[in-house]
Amino acid sequence: MKHHFPKLFFLPLLWIACLSGYAQEIPMKTLTLDDLSNFRNTPGNWQIVGNVTMDRTLDIHQKPAEMPSKKNKKSDAPAKNPVTFTAGKGILLNNLTPDLEGNLKKAIDAKDWAKVASYQLFTTWEHGDIELELEVMLPKGSNSGIYLQGRYEVQLYDSWGVKNPSFSDIGGIYRNWENTPGKIYMGKAPLTNAAKAPGLWQKMKINFQAPRFNESGQKIANARFISVELNGVKIHNNVEVPLLTGGAVEDNEKATGPLMIQGDHGAVAFRNIKYRVFGTGKVVLNALTYNYYEGSFKQTADVLTASTKKSGNMPLLTWDVGGKEDKFGYGFDGKITVPEDAKYFFTLQNNGGAKLLIDKQAVVDHDGDHGVWEQGKGSINLTAGTHDFTLLYFKNTSWLAPNLGLFVESANMRLQPLHAFTSLPPDESPVSPILIEPTAETKLLRAFLDFRGNNQKRLTHTIGVGEPSGIHYVYDLKAGNIVCIWKGKFVDATPMWQDRGDGSFRTLGGTQYLFTDQPLGVLANANAAFPKEYDEANFRGKGYSLDEATGRPVFKYVVNGLEVEDKIVPDDENRILTREIKIISAQKQANTYFKLAEGNSIETMPDGSFAVDDKQYYIKVISADKPVIREVNGRKELVVFVNASVKYSIIW
Repeated sequence: MKHHFPKLFFLPLLWIACLSGYAQEIPMKTLTLDDLSNFRNTPGNWQIVGNVTMDRTLDIHQKPAEMPSKKNKKSDAPAKNPVTFTAGKGILLNNLTPDLEGNLKKAIDAKDWAKVASYQLFTTWEHGDIELELEVMLPKGSNSGIYLQGRYEVQLYDSWGVKNPSFSDIGGIYRNWENTPGKIYMGKAPLTNAAKAPGLWQKMKINFQAPRFNESGQKIANARFISVELNGVKIHNNVEVPLLTGGAVEDNEKATGPLMIQGDHGAVAFRNIKYRVFGTGKVVLNALTYNYYEGSFKQTADVLTASTKKSGNMPLLTWDVGGKEDKFGYGFDGKITVPEDAKYFFTLQNNGGAKLLIDKQAVVDHDGDHGVWEQGKGSINLTAGTHDFTLLYFKNTSWLAPNLGLFVESANMRLQPLHAFTSLPPDESPVSPILIEPTAETKLLRAFLDFRGNNQKRLTHTIGVGEPSGIHYVYDLKAGNIVCIWKGKFVDATPMWQDRGDGSFRTLGGTQYLFTDQPLGVLANANAAFPKEYDEANFRGKGYSLDEATGRPVFKYVVNGLEVEDKIVPDDENRILTREIKIISAQKQANTYFKLAEGNSIETMPDGSFAVDDKQYYIKVISADKPVIREVNGRKELVVFVNASVKYSIIW
C-alpha cells in the first residue's frame, strides 16, 4: 500500500472546505446591545431599541403621495412610516430621520466625504481572522453593508425576488470603483439569492481570513472569505479578495481593522451579533515516529503488548503506513508545539479506538470500538512551547474503513487538523448526489421528510412539489398541511435512492419550516386545541388530481365528513405561495376552524398581514373571516373560522 503524504502547500485550501461546518468547542462572544458602548464615536443615526417593525409594502426611498387638501381640515392623517420601533434593548437600529437624511444629502452634494463617513458605525475592537454571526432586517428598498476590517464589504440589500443576483445584492462581495489597471476589483455575486422579504429577520454567517503580511509589511496572502451563509444557504465558498472593496475606511490593507457597518444608505437593524476573533498562531506536530502492530486489539493498552511489525519516521499523522486496513494498531510519538499559554481543546475522530496523551497526561480517552461519526473530546492547559506527544490507535472492525483524525483549537486559534488529509477524508464513500429539479412542468416526488432535519420527527406521507420558477413546498398528505417552503433548487434524493436508501429526501435551499399536524378541524369551541396527533377517525386523505392547465396538484381529503379541496400556487412573480382551501360538500359543520400559522409569537403588521415566529415569515389573508391570534399550550396560533373557503398567502 502506498504512503499518502500530500504536499503541504495543498493542505490549506483542502482543509478550508472541510472545516467550515465542523462543530467547534469554543463558544462565540456576544456583542451586547444594551447600549452603544461596543462602538466608537457613535453617530446620531444609530440607536439601541427593544423591537423594530418594518412595513414590507413601503419603500424607504419613496415619498408618500400628497393627499388633496380638504376645506375646514387643519391637517391630513400622518404619512405612514416604513420603520417603527419601541424603546428597549437588544436591537441595533440605523434610523435615518428626515433631518439626518437631509444633512446627509447636503454632505453628498458638497462632496464632504468625511461627513458622509461619519454615518458609519465602527466597533471599539479590531479583528484579523473572524467568524461572525448575526441577524439583519432590511426595509423595502434599503441598502447597507458589513465591512470586515472596515475594508471588505459584504453587501446588505433588499434583494427579495431577484432572479440573477449580482455583487450588489444581499450577500454579494462588493466591487470597488477604481479605473486604474491592476487596482480594479469587480466584486463577487452570491452563488444564489437566499434573501427573505423586507421586514423579516435574516441570518448571516461569515467566516473571514485576513490578509497576511511578512515582517517587512509586504502582503503575502490576500484576504479571503472562507464561507458566507445567508438563511442557511452557502452563498460564497473560499473567495479570495485581492483588493479593497468600495467604501473602505482607509486606502490600505492591514493585518487588523474594526468591523464597520454602513449607515449612509438606508435603514437597517441587527440583533444576536456573535463573533470569534482568531490569531495566526498554529499548533505543530513534529519529530513524529510510529510503531506499527498487528492483531485483534480490544483496548489501546493491548497495542503496546504486541510485537512491533514496522517502525519509522513520518512527516504527517496518518494510519496509512502499515499495509493493512483492519486488525492493526499504532503507537505514535513526537513533539507538539503550541503558540501561547492557553487551554487547548482536542478532538479525536476515528473508526476503532484511540487515546491521546500530552506530557504523559491523558487528554482524550476514545478507547474501545467507535465509529468515525463519533467524537472523543478533551482539553488541557499548556504553556507556549514544545511538549511530549503520544497517540495510541487501533482498528478491529472489518466493515468500517480505517480513519484517524485529530483536531485542536483554543480561544484564540481556529479549529485546526493535525493529521494528513487522506487519514480522514471529508467523505469516506463519495458518491455523485442525485439532485431532482423541475423542468418545464411542476415536479412531484413522494418521500419521507425529517421535519427541521430531525429524523425523530420523520413525516412518512409527504410529497415534494417543485416549481420550474424555483419556489417549492412539501405537503403532508396524512394531515392536509404544508410543512415547509423554500426557494432555489428543489431536492436531493440521494438518501432515498443511494444503495438501499432510507426513503427520505433533503430540501435544497433555505428551508422555512411551518408546523406539523392537521390545520383544518371541527373543534368543540373556538378555544379548543387542534388535534396534535393524526386524527385517522376524522381525517381521510384522497390523494390529489392535476390541474389540466398548469399540471399542479389539487389535494383532496375529508375532515369530519367535509369534502375539501386544497390548491397551492405561486404568486407575486413567484415570490410567494397562495393557498385556497374549499369545502365543496353541500353540508357544513359548525365550529370548523383553520390554523393559518403556529409559532412562539405572532404579530399584526401595519399592512394587515401577520408576522410569525419572531418575524420569520408572513401570513396575508386574502378572503376569510377575520383571523384571531390565540395561545394554546404555550404556542401562538393564527386561527380563522371556515364557512366555505379560506384563501391566504405565505410570504418569506
